Amino acid sequence: METSKLSPSTLVLRLGHRKERDKRVTTHAALVARAFGADGIVFVGDVEKTIIEKINDVVKRWGGPFSISVVNSYKKIIEQWKKSGGIVVHLTMYGEHITESNVMQRIKREEKKILIIIGAEKVPRIIYELADYNVAIGNQPHSEIAALAVFLDHLYEGRELSKEFYNAKIRIIPSSRGKKVVKVEANDCG
Repeated sequence: METSKLSPSTLVLRLGHRKERDKRVTTHAALVARAFGADGIVFVGDVEKTIIEKINDVVKRWGGPFSISVVNSYKKIIEQWKKSGGIVVHLTMYGEHITESNVMQRIKREEKKILIIIGAEKVPRIIYELADYNVAIGNQPHSEIAALAVFLDHLYEGRELSKEFYNAKIRIIPSSRGKKVVKVEANDCG
């Protein structure tokens, strides 16, 4: 099993949250970010407290680390990230194709922490300019959650699928039939 820390370090920045439409999608963006190796997620906008509580509950039961925060300004987060030496990757269907260009090799060669931007509603034009890389998972309309999963899988080359989380209270035992869930006494992997 992999330890809990994957390299490079990644943080997901989700732009926007439409209260009437996005409760489930916002939750799923965080669940995918966590399960596929990101260190945390930052939501921009007015996200319901219940969503944050649900994600924190998953981290508490299934392990972490995984941070969750809500901010008002995406520009400030991006500026701070770049000042601290990180790079910014925007996932979009209009960018460099993930498999038909050498964009993933260039990102990996930088050996820097990565802020991954995914949208909810229409992404402001400035995001394309602020990003160091605009990466297209495909050039067809698709879900930002699917794009995030594919990008993280390409970045970590499948290692994230064997990641073991710290302090997990429950764990699934893989089986061809049925559900096998065990309670974990003390988990200090790492």
